[in-house]
Amino acid sequence: MQFPLVHISWALADNADRPGCDAFFQDVFGAEPVYEILVTPETEKMGLDREETLMMIGDAMVIPIAPAGRGAQEGAPLGDMLRRSSAPMRWLGLALKTNDLENADAWFAERGFKRHYDRGMEAHYFLVPRGQAMGMRLEIVKQDMPNEPRTAPDWSPAKWRDAHSLGIEGLQAVGVSAPSLEEARDLFAGKLEWSEIGTRDLPDATCAAFAMGDTVLETMEGTSDASPITAHARDVKGIYHLVFKVKDAASAATYLRSKGLTLIGNTDDRFAIHPDEAHGRLIWFTEVTPEGYPRAGSKLAEMAAA
Repeated sequence: MQFPLVHISWALADNADRPGCDAFFQDVFGAEPVYEILVTPETEKMGLDREETLMMIGDAMVIPIAPAGRGAQEGAPLGDMLRRSSAPMRWLGLALKTNDLENADAWFAERGFKRHYDRGMEAHYFLVPRGQAMGMRLEIVKQDMPNEPRTAPDWSPAKWRDAHSLGIEGLQAVGVSAPSLEEARDLFAGKLEWSEIGTRDLPDATCAAFAMGDTVLETMEGTSDASPITAHARDVKGIYHLVFKVKDAASAATYLRSKGLTLIGNTDDRFAIHPDEAHGRLIWFTEVTPEGYPRAGSKLAEMAAA
């Protein structure tokens, strides 16, 4: 079963840091906010315990989430989870789309996954906790996100490619650190039935890539105990990076340096903003499409039309 990507989310420990994080993505990536969830007197009475801005970068939705309202109090379940998950190089996870939540629940159950339903949201989504997906929390959603733009008839991400200096063509991959590629294959190709695209060597790691809905999941095993990917798989777990496909790597690198940002990697292959300057997360850019990778592009509109 294929599940198109809905969004990528990560946590901030303090809501005071959220405006700066949102501004970073708007200033550097040209991210466009499509919806903001805020604690107001009315929503706080309803129990809202977080604040977040849904932002589009090309065809990818990114959502930094911070505790607020009741969630700002120590001991609040969601707030404590966000605070635990806010460490550098730690992401919350992915939301994946289904048109039939009951069927998706049965599909995951048949493969031995435990599912969690938030009270009152049983008809809208369920969660596969991060301990079952190599540290990556999966949210399987039926409903569209608020103000979802990608299913609109006139939606196009082309302006990020043609009008913005980064020249983003789409999200190419999500990377996950793995204790071993054997374990990654057992989980992603075996239990989740995501076809393996191929393997290749990356700095400090060997990568096995899997077709995940409308994007690619790159699982990485560190090549030594000293590899930062080995340390991530042991100590942090889960999502390690994002990769955006750009039309011209040299132009994208020049633009990022003009913003005063420090780059790591190689523009001939792929390069990234140093995580210290990207709110503790690793985001790569490349103009190279590895062999077997699909063309970047969301399939949410196709699912909505099915």
